[in-house]
Amino acid sequence: MDRLCYLSDFFEAIGTDPRISITHIGVYAALLQYRLQKGFTNPIQVFSHEIMSIAKLSSAITYHKCVKELSNYGYIRYEPSFNRTKGSKIYFTERSD
Repeated sequence: MDRLCYLSDFFEAIGTDPRISITHIGVYAALLQYRLQKGFTNPIQVFSHEIMSIAKLSSAITYHKCVKELSNYGYIRYEPSFNRTKGSKIYFTERSD
């Protein structure tokens, strides 16, 4: 599958979703960029500060709120680790072509 399809599919899905803000879009795009940097694995294991840096966010509260909402809305699956030495897991939905 073309890696750009994940971003295209996301934009198609959010087109009629009024809950999604520019911050959600930035966090999702940052997660995709991080995934690309890590060899396009699924899931990715992340620390909030890594994604916040890519997304240009300065607030951990905003990051966690957006990631939880993206998960609740079904765009990703988020599994927090609650362990400072082990990153949280982010799963992307794999589509079959």
